[in-house]
Amino acid sequence: MFVIVMNGTNIVQDGQNNKLVYKFPNSMNLTNKYLAVSSVSMYYSWFNITAFEQNNTLSFVWVAGASRITYTIVIPDGLWDIATINQYLQFKFIEFGTYYTNTDGDNLYPFELLINVNRYAVQLNTYQLPTTLPAGYSIPTNFPGFPGASQNVEVIFPSRFNDIIGYSANFFSDVNLANSTVFPTPSAYTNYASKNSIGTVSYLSNTSPQIQPNSSILFSVSNVNNPYAQPSSIIYSLNSSVGIGELIVDKPPNYLWTKMIDGVYNELRLALLSPNLKPISINDPNMTILLTIRDKDDLL
Repeated sequence: MFVIVMNGTNIVQDGQNNKLVYKFPNSMNLTNKYLAVSSVSMYYSWFNITAFEQNNTLSFVWVAGASRITYTIVIPDGLWDIATINQYLQFKFIEFGTYYTNTDGDNLYPFELLINVNRYAVQLNTYQLPTTLPAGYSIPTNFPGFPGASQNVEVIFPSRFNDIIGYSANFFSDVNLANSTVFPTPSAYTNYASKNSIGTVSYLSNTSPQIQPNSSILFSVSNVNNPYAQPSSIIYSLNSSVGIGELIVDKPPNYLWTKMIDGVYNELRLALLSPNLKPISINDPNMTILLTIRDKDDLL
């Protein structure tokens, strides 16, 4: 058996850190050879929300008088959970001026996202906005204005972001005009969960939230042919079993041997892919991957 060490020095310098090339000292005849991953050491440093994945935007409509103002929120590339997404929403509400402050000095925001542990779901709460400023409350200098009739903001989850939180593509919440006693029930409201007496409307995910769509990394090697895999170059799957920024150390108890394509080669090319077979951007290039090559007749 022969061991090949691939690390940061083998990374193709395109800023993605997801392609590694190992150059053999000489051209090698790899006829009747088998390849397996024997060890992986790398940091959990890939994001779940990115502009590349197009899953980084949501929007809401604020009504000021008779005007409808659409605010689009673009979440920066990063590894986000629901709590930190909600914190970023509040940051944007303050930037937009779409909030007001009560007599205790607490900011009141138009909607929030939170985890509903019991329902294994992401919950959206939208709040009824008044038509005038309540006594003792204050508003920021850039406050866009109150609606002509009390209502909730309309929240829209576009395609791709909806998968993160488990809602239907292009879901939009109800405006709940004047806290209507009749709640509409078309397909857009299949996520409706409940409404209380003061007009707070709650919605729940109707599919499992995919908070981290890239929970594993697929290893694709150009020099192999696995007829049972699509694509045929997939030889291994690495799971992110640690917290963000922590070191993943993976040593398979049994090697998964894959036959290499017969021929003479001067290099091996390894690509790191997301579960949907797209290149995945790895932020930390500090990694060590051991590949083992054996002859057909070698003992396992």
